[in-house]
Amino acid sequence: MSESTSYLNRTSRYVQIANDTRNTTLATRCGVADSFWTRWRGLMGQAQLASGEGLLIVPEWSIHTFFMRFAIDVAFLDHEQRVLKLYPALPPNRPYAGAWGAAAVLELPAGVIAATATETGDHLRLIPREP
Repeated sequence: MSESTSYLNRTSRYVQIANDTRNTTLATRCGVADSFWTRWRGLMGQAQLASGEGLLIVPEWSIHTFFMRFAIDVAFLDHEQRVLKLYPALPPNRPYAGAWGAAAVLELPAGVIAATATETGDHLRLIPREP
């Protein structure tokens, strides 16, 4: 089991993230960080996010990348899962990034935003799945 997978196993639930606007999939196994501890921990200390993995932090409107070892793509979502703001390849150890009005933050491996052509205004769908 990889270090990134072992961390995702500590989250209580998972979703698949589909971009309905572009008919693409951003993550097939996205952990949901919805408790104080999982939201605070985020991806700090992780070695990587594997292809198809992600972390959805709810509720949240800003993040930081302190104590992270790799760049991530970040999408800020409103209450209807519309993309408000995108940060492709956000480098580690930045103070924070945020989006006014965001209800959730989606963290993905760097390159997913470009590979899926995801843009501001796109509608994402959260599909519940088993771990």
